[in-house]
Amino acid sequence: MSPGTRILAALALFSLSGAAVAQTQPTPKPPSEQSPEQRAAYLRSHYTKYEVRIPMRDGVKLFTSFYVPNDASPSKRYPVLLQRTPYSAAPYGVDRYPKSLATTAFEQDGFIFAVQDVRGRFLSEGEFVDVRPHRASKRGKEVDESSDTYDTIDWLVKHVPDNNGRVGMWGISYPGFYASAGAIDSHPALKAVSPQAPIADWFWDDMHRHGALNLQLTFTFFSAFGKPRPTLTDVEGWEGFDLGTPDAYQFFLDLGPVANAETKHFRGDIAFWKDLLAHPNYDAFWQARNLLPHLKNIKAAMLVVGGWYDAEDLYGPLRTYAAIEKQNPGITNTLVMGPWPHGGWMRTDGTGLGDADFGFPTSVTYQDLALAFFKHHLKGGPAPTIPEALVFEGGANRWRHLDAWPPKAAKPTRLFFQPQGALTFQAPTGKEASFDEYVSDPAKPVPYTQAQSANMTQGFMAEDQRFASRRPDVVVYQTPPLEDDLTLAGPLEAELWVSTTGSDADWVVKLVDVNPGKLRGWTKESASSGERDRGGQQTLVRAEPFRGRFRDSYLQPRPFTPNEVTKVRFVINDVFHTFQRGHRLMVQVQSSWFPFIDRNPQTFVPNIPLAKESDFVRAMHRIHHSAAHPSALKVSVLPALDD
Repeated sequence: MSPGTRILAALALFSLSGAAVAQTQPTPKPPSEQSPEQRAAYLRSHYTKYEVRIPMRDGVKLFTSFYVPNDASPSKRYPVLLQRTPYSAAPYGVDRYPKSLATTAFEQDGFIFAVQDVRGRFLSEGEFVDVRPHRASKRGKEVDESSDTYDTIDWLVKHVPDNNGRVGMWGISYPGFYASAGAIDSHPALKAVSPQAPIADWFWDDMHRHGALNLQLTFTFFSAFGKPRPTLTDVEGWEGFDLGTPDAYQFFLDLGPVANAETKHFRGDIAFWKDLLAHPNYDAFWQARNLLPHLKNIKAAMLVVGGWYDAEDLYGPLRTYAAIEKQNPGITNTLVMGPWPHGGWMRTDGTGLGDADFGFPTSVTYQDLALAFFKHHLKGGPAPTIPEALVFEGGANRWRHLDAWPPKAAKPTRLFFQPQGALTFQAPTGKEASFDEYVSDPAKPVPYTQAQSANMTQGFMAEDQRFASRRPDVVVYQTPPLEDDLTLAGPLEAELWVSTTGSDADWVVKLVDVNPGKLRGWTKESASSGERDRGGQQTLVRAEPFRGRFRDSYLQPRPFTPNEVTKVRFVINDVFHTFQRGHRLMVQVQSSWFPFIDRNPQTFVPNIPLAKESDFVRAMHRIHHSAAHPSALKVSVLPALDD
């Protein structure tokens, strides 16, 4: 989550007008070669900027910039494309233009682009509330993000010159949350909405994973974003926290217990950081911030977008699409999932990520679809050919048009852990106790990446995992080389039978695609041309941590009884990936993933972020795999056409 999510990263055309100029100036560069200054110049020459303060029903005024095409007139009206953001509607001043408002195609096609500081941020009045809870029954002047959106749209269609009375809305990440919230009880003028990587519930999105704290992200994000705004301000952007080193692993290890951040660095200045630490369980604070049950009475067409390799908001788009589908029967609701990191469909060409190569630029598929979607619903353009779900199939590296997500044809089955690191579709038959064990040491947690970066890296979601599988505190199970392609489609579920000498533990389950030693098509010429040899690569496909104390309830955690075999079961976000013949399917299990996830002290304490140094202890963990305790990964297999 960053200020950059407000601006769609694409390229605009800088056009030179006038015959005389055309004769004396060089031909404009193609869009792919335009500089940011040229993009800004295009917007200045084609759009007129306005700044207004729009009153809400409670009297609070929200700062809004909008940009109207210069050729707009009563005979040529344009729709409004709105984005509401906590990351600033900058640049401020009617004489200052951003370097982009949308993709080149959107800017050339012509829309009235509106950008609004949400309540309590930058130049908007009122109090800012992180992921403001939705009020299902508002009375009088009560407000939430749905009502602020409604009031904003109502003002825009009544006051913006030469608009056609139709409004679209979009946003990535936090602005994606505002897009989702704005679709609830839709204003009649709101015709199309695209929540992209939207926050749905911060107990699973961004800040946590099954109750485990996303340490590096929350620290670096709130240290800047969470600073108070005592007065209205047009200061643009912010400075992130300087760790003083690119080695985030060492920085957070030296930090010690998470609570030390308050005394060592934040000094009481970050209100939401205090909330994070005060609410480690899924209590009323987090439940009120779950937007999913409120995604009702949506009338606009929906285009929900996400990335399979989004380290921040993968839960959000998958659950948002499903909730809209269930609670708003009959509306247009499409899911687009591509091989992208957070916002990668707009910030990258989508050719590859980390150690994964997707074979071709995948982002243009979304960008073309998005323009067709908004043109149809806002301008009366031709209806685009959009399936119910447009999803990218990793491994096979191709787009698939599906009539449902997850695919109806996918069949649930289990991959069982076996002795000697085997992984099979047959349940273990051994009657005697069988297990793998390892020492989990909070002083030497398993790193989540080999990269050195102060901020959370994006590429780790598709990183080669050989650095982890060779550690003694990572247990590995894998199939023999596959005889046929194997396609997994839909959610995963870990079903672990575990025991520990401690009283608390985390469990991280990773799904990995293992290349054969020599890849098809690899030649000496490949090496001489500089192409990377990916033989034996263990590419991460999906991973999920689980805080073991929540195995029975996210509201009421409980300790493990030392050395007692216990079942731990948790859902892992969806996948759509084909493990090709000759590859192996691997599952890795570990108990730390640092500093992406904070360390579990392995001593049960009421609140892990408030644990003391003395609470952190080494523990022996076991993964059991006998007939009585069959640890497994539940998967859904999509049958091949010739099955």
